Amino acid sequence: MACPSSSMAMGENGEDEVIHVLAVDDDPINLIIIEKLLKSSSCKVTTAENGVRALEYLGLLAGDVQHNSPNTNVPKVNLIITDYSMPGMNGYELLKKVKDSAMFKDVPVVVMSSENIPSRINQCMEVGAKMFILKPLKQADVNELKSQLMHKRLSM
Repeated sequence: MACPSSSMAMGENGEDEVIHVLAVDDDPINLIIIEKLLKSSSCKVTTAENGVRALEYLGLLAGDVQHNSPNTNVPKVNLIITDYSMPGMNGYELLKKVKDSAMFKDVPVVVMSSENIPSRINQCMEVGAKMFILKPLKQADVNELKSQLMHKRLSM
């Protein structure tokens, strides 16, 4: 089940700005590491142990009505980081469902994998992944993602 935890960062105007990241990985150890790295960068983190749980959290499962009608209970997510290789629904399938949704199509999705397979990387990038990161996720990767997100916010 998805479990939220939070941290805050102060914005330039003195208001609290929070980058909310949905982290998806079937390996609980990897999920803990990802969560710690993101929290150390002052991100709010929600974790999901598989693609179905992530879609459930976002309200994008076929039986949910959140994606078909306006709903104030839809979570605000600024970034999704997902493992590629997961049972049931892999990261590519999750990426496609997110990019096909009206609510979350503009949310950047980063796919991670311990396998450096060019065709897999290209496939994810073509469908709309922001980045493809080789595991293990490093603090430098998190810093780069956060920097890109903050730049995108400031330029809007």
